[in-house]
Amino acid sequence: MTKLLEEAIAAVSQLSESQQDAIASLILEELASKQSWNKAFAKSEFQVESDFSDYLSNLEDYENRLARGEIQW
Repeated sequence: MTKLLEEAIAAVSQLSESQQDAIASLILEELASKQSWNKAFAKSEFQVESDFSDYLSNLEDYENRLARGEIQW
């Protein structure tokens, strides 16, 4: 645990139980939100990589067909 987190917990421990619960709820909600965003970004990163891979494959096919004279520029 970091020193700053220890200080924060010490300060919160001086508050009433209801205030401690409110702060704990805020922290847990923030952590859950960050996890949700991390999952969303991980999925979108995979999708971008997949789309780029498809683009490169299509580009290679286009260049090959162009080189064979099947299509014109």
